[in-house]
Amino acid sequence: MTTATATVPAPAPDARRFLRRARRRSAALGLLAWAAGLAFCLPALWMLLTSLHAESDAATNPPSLFAPLTLDGYRAFFGADTGVTPWPPLLNSLGASFFSTLLVLLLALPAAYALSIRRVRKWTDVMFFFLSTKMLPVVAGLLPVYLFAKNAGLLDNIWLLVLLYTSMNLPIAVWMMQSFLADVPVSVIEAAQVDGARLPTVLARVVAPMAAPGIAATALICFIFSWNELLFARVLTGVVAQTAPVFLTGFVTSQGLFLAQLCAASVVVSLPVLAAGYAAQDKLVQGLSLGAVK
Repeated sequence: MTTATATVPAPAPDARRFLRRARRRSAALGLLAWAAGLAFCLPALWMLLTSLHAESDAATNPPSLFAPLTLDGYRAFFGADTGVTPWPPLLNSLGASFFSTLLVLLLALPAAYALSIRRVRKWTDVMFFFLSTKMLPVVAGLLPVYLFAKNAGLLDNIWLLVLLYTSMNLPIAVWMMQSFLADVPVSVIEAAQVDGARLPTVLARVVAPMAAPGIAATALICFIFSWNELLFARVLTGVVAQTAPVFLTGFVTSQGLFLAQLCAASVVVSLPVLAAGYAAQDKLVQGLSLGAVK
């Protein structure tokens, strides 16, 4: 007894050409993506390499790519020569960014709930008002804020920066969280309310866990904006509440630009943001892509 074996027909010539073109196109797109990624990371990698060079090698033109590596720039940043420590500015930036982000989330969550799930009347006008507050140039509000801080005795006070960063980041946080909370099923919230849950319980135990990726993305963006803010911190702080970006400007002096020290300081100041982004990368990707695919 013989058994017949099925034979798979060979692809047609047109199909083979199509597959080859598809593979070449995929390879070309892959190479293009790698090139774009390397080009995006090149400035940061160059800054890291420059921070590991001596000042004489960092100041050469063209740059000395294969110059000897040293940690002198980092030693100078941490005050090995001058005794000036960067820890107070770093802690000030960390405190102002953390507490302002926490306040933004506490205020933006109920506001976004009222604008997305239990929508108030004319909620689109409210959203436009939040957006319009970001249209004012920061420089236009600098003098009034300075005069208020001076008369209130709040100059060189870290809590003034916390309030400013909260007010600056709140509109964008409400806009982001409104879009995230719009995807929360209303039936789940109604079921919790039927079980007797009040609004604070609904927000903390129902809405917040379901919108965790969006909340994480919002928190990270607000933290980065607060950490990088320079203008208000430069004008409103002095010694006690000086932040890390203001401390960085001290490396540009009348004696010249200490490029290796500046790059070393920039690397150290960038590390908290990079660490926060790496820790929340999963939630960040989920939050930024939430609602993109239906």
